[in-house]
Amino acid sequence: MSPVSRTSRVSPVSRTSSAAGQAATGALIGLALGDALGYPTEFDGIPSILATHGPWREMALPRPAFVTDDTQMTLALGRALRTVMDRGILEPVSMAAAVRQEFVAWYHSPDNNRAPGNTCLTACGLLDSDRPWQQASRLGSKGCGANMRVAPLGLVPGLSTEQRAGAAQLQSALTHGHPTALAASDLTAHAVFLLAHGAEPTGLVGQLRSYAIENRTRYHERWLGDLWTYAGDAGGATPAHFMARGWDDCLAVLDRLVAALRAPSPETDPCLATGEGWIAEEALATALHCFLLFPDEPLLALRRAACTSGDSDSIACLAGAFAGARLGPGVWPREWAERIEYHGELLALGALWDA
Repeated sequence: MSPVSRTSRVSPVSRTSSAAGQAATGALIGLALGDALGYPTEFDGIPSILATHGPWREMALPRPAFVTDDTQMTLALGRALRTVMDRGILEPVSMAAAVRQEFVAWYHSPDNNRAPGNTCLTACGLLDSDRPWQQASRLGSKGCGANMRVAPLGLVPGLSTEQRAGAAQLQSALTHGHPTALAASDLTAHAVFLLAHGAEPTGLVGQLRSYAIENRTRYHERWLGDLWTYAGDAGGATPAHFMARGWDDCLAVLDRLVAALRAPSPETDPCLATGEGWIAEEALATALHCFLLFPDEPLLALRRAACTSGDSDSIACLAGAFAGARLGPGVWPREWAERIEYHGELLALGALWDA
């Protein structure tokens, strides 16, 4: 008998209006499930994963279902957004202060023991001071810590395009100030937003490429301040040059994704085509790769993402956010969802934003 439980058997699903109405809950639960599924497989190669966990199409959620810093920092960002928007509109000064406070609290938390990245740890340690946040930002890092946590900005209702983009880049910049980290965070939030609002998978990559081209030289000064000047000569001569470097990296990896999807190969490690996901643009592309291989089979998308040779938890958490934003919470097995760590807080934020 297959080791996978009845509650987690895979069957194709379709998007319904009720799913669209619960995009935030679906995305947050999917993100955490992907994170937990990929937690034990991160740093392992495919042969080791298969030897330990069995066939990838039958991977089971671990017991207990612990998550990593990916979900913890997603929740930190979500709490900060809720705090700011409970008091008024989302704007740069109040958001930077609220997110900074949450990130510093995460840095000092005893639960911050899930192998977080050095960039996040260093930057959050520096944020625990009275220095301008731009001085804490690591401008040489475009690690996936920039966008593994950005999904809430694609889910919070009522934001303008400028607010969503500027806030997505700002939350990245607090720790990862490289222009590619900023652009990939913006693009990841935009992908979640598009899927939550009915975008079809077949046209998604084209929409993301168009968005990247349209924003290639746009610098969100209202949100980022003088961040670009801290990059020195490597930043380029102007804010526009600074940002173009980041968007060009994203466009290049999207081109690799398009090429991979022309001849999809579900049994091949997705990292071989779109990267291992340790850096922000590759985390986005490989998560999209897994999602788009199985757009109507979300559990297979999560399992494929967790069975990768790269940053499996970050790839799977983003794949889960994409699938859940499109299909809603009903696609996740109840037995899985109910025992995921932080289940209550994930549901509370999802319900708030779905309302």
